[in-house]
Amino acid sequence: MKTIAIAALMLLGISSFSQRLLTTPPSGGNKKAAVKERIGITDVTINYDRPRVNNREGKIWGQLVPVGYSDQQFGTSKAAPWRAGANECTTIDFSTDVKIEGQYLAAGKYGFFIAYGPEESTIIFSRDYTSWGSFYYDASKNVLTAKIKPVALDKSVEWLKYEFVNQTENSATIVLSWEKLSFPIKVEVDLLKTQIESFRKELRTDIGFTWMPWQIAAQWCVDHNTNLEEALQWADTSINPNVLGNKNFTSLSTKSQVLVKLGRNKEADAIMKEALPLGTMQEIHLYGRELVRQKKNKEALEVFQLNYNKNPNQFTTLFGLARGYSANGDYKKALEYAQKALPLTPDKVNTLNVEKAIGLLKEGKDIN
Repeated sequence: MKTIAIAALMLLGISSFSQRLLTTPPSGGNKKAAVKERIGITDVTINYDRPRVNNREGKIWGQLVPVGYSDQQFGTSKAAPWRAGANECTTIDFSTDVKIEGQYLAAGKYGFFIAYGPEESTIIFSRDYTSWGSFYYDASKNVLTAKIKPVALDKSVEWLKYEFVNQTENSATIVLSWEKLSFPIKVEVDLLKTQIESFRKELRTDIGFTWMPWQIAAQWCVDHNTNLEEALQWADTSINPNVLGNKNFTSLSTKSQVLVKLGRNKEADAIMKEALPLGTMQEIHLYGRELVRQKKNKEALEVFQLNYNKNPNQFTTLFGLARGYSANGDYKKALEYAQKALPLTPDKVNTLNVEKAIGLLKEGKDIN
């Protein structure tokens, strides 16, 4: 009996071990792949398997990939779309809410399918992203469908691929390409909303225990002309020494910019008077150039003069005065300072810029 028991245990052990699968390439030689892109602050991740054409040119679309929906003779679906890849279900994960072809789609992970049509195809995002392929496709689990037009390619793509093209600050196009067709899918994010929500969340964590994140958040709102009342609160926090603030040129100038956006110019000017003595030579110079850009030429010249008095006979401050006088139409005085700056240029690029400015000033032209 003891021998029989040992034999039984050994058999069970062999049976148990036999169920473990070794790591091998996917069936059919299809490559596993993933591609990830950030749109704004939204992460988009696609996991898929890459089939190859493998000498089947002209037999992919409408044959290997059937038109519309088909009964694959397996699973529960009698009308399944293409799994938009090979083997397992293709999945697409969005870290924030997005728009797909103009339609809202909540943050999350989705199974992705395509009902192919030569003139018009249907893209499908499903709550079911765990079932194998599209054998268990259930239309009741669809979250979003949209019509897109396949695009013919001049050159054949051997291995199916996904990529991101036409990127902007708040959008991109996902393109599936295989053989001589591609399927473009427009993805858009609400950058203003997602970024501000992210700021609010992160500023409540340990990230918010120094002044700089508050200043960065406020400056971002200034640069995008949005959420200005809350940006002012963030700017106040960044300079408040009783909390965690630090009054420096950067934090004070950011608050000043918020106030300008809010139309509170007198308060903004008072803040900048406090900020200027704290600025480095380069910070003050860049502020002067910003004033020139805003056509505040008189104020710009005053800033360039202050910078020169604080940092005399430096290339930056000499050329700053050249810009300031030029902006105010005093080309003779501007030429004088540009010529003084020329021997002090730190590199060839600046030398060329100053030489060009000198030429313009001699012609009576503004260098800004």
